[in-house]
Amino acid sequence: TVDNLRRPSATSLTSAMMHLSLLIACPALLLTPSASVLRASPVMQLRDQQPAVPVQPREVQQVVPVGTQNFNRAPVGTQNFNSQQNYQSYQSGRTSTTTGTRTRSLADISRAKQLEDPSILVQGGSLRTWSYRNPLVDEVNVELSTEGRPLDADIELWHGPDNTPVKMRVYVENGEMRPFSCVIETPRGPNTIALRNIGQLEFPFAANVFHDRIDQPSNECLNSATTIQGGALRTYPFESVVETVQVMLKTDGRPLNARIELLQGPNNNKQVIELYTEDGRDRPFFCVLQTPGSGNVVRVLNTAPLEFPLSASVVPHLINPKEDSKPVMGGDVVISGGDSGW
Repeated sequence: TVDNLRRPSATSLTSAMMHLSLLIACPALLLTPSASVLRASPVMQLRDQQPAVPVQPREVQQVVPVGTQNFNRAPVGTQNFNSQQNYQSYQSGRTSTTTGTRTRSLADISRAKQLEDPSILVQGGSLRTWSYRNPLVDEVNVELSTEGRPLDADIELWHGPDNTPVKMRVYVENGEMRPFSCVIETPRGPNTIALRNIGQLEFPFAANVFHDRIDQPSNECLNSATTIQGGALRTYPFESVVETVQVMLKTDGRPLNARIELLQGPNNNKQVIELYTEDGRDRPFFCVLQTPGSGNVVRVLNTAPLEFPLSASVVPHLINPKEDSKPVMGGDVVISGGDSGW
């Protein structure tokens, strides 16, 4: 009897072995026990199972090709694309500006600015060239300017390989107040104009070379030439009413070597041009100098030997009579706005 109590029955032993084998084979029964297991082993009862939350199916976004997208609706931002072309421009980084019903991209705006001002920015130490293969282009106009900084450039005319018939070095103290403008003769093309900014990287300048709207010397400039012997110099002072000055240098067919200086005060160079021309008759030099303010003097120096004289003509170009009424530092004092000086 006591042994019967201590010794388990065959039925209970068989049921326990069955349950143990089921648990080993299927561990998931521990999480979701069956009714028979709950009755046979009440110690393993778990707490009431919570009803499972149904999983919502994920919404699949349909990918639409770019060519079939509808742009009638605005994106998340405030952009409103009226056409596929505007959207593609937006995607490529070209932000558009809308004025009323007309849309213009930044590329169109920059292209319009280039048509208005075709100047090219030349950074310090860089080189830009303009080639003219048409033999009918016999002269070009070169314009250089800055935003108020100094201008230091080399200008060359290339005519064939290793042939440079025209060279000049240009220095301007203030490229905004005194922009540089000259005419280079280019007979018997093809010809190439080379501009090199020999200044520092912080001093770029704007360059423009064109073959139409060429500055032409006046009749006074053509008829007032004077001879400057080799090694000699000549000065041309101008009053404050003169805003621009025409300078023309030429020879009788010999090489031309000269130095042109624009001074405003003693030894105060505002603009310097060092010029070399292979043939002063075939390729004469002509430029227009800006002379704002008072006390401007143009000095022409023939740097060639005595056997190579040149003809120089320096005359006023534009005259502003209103500039004469402005007071000049160190000049005459006008009392009560009258004509009598003191």
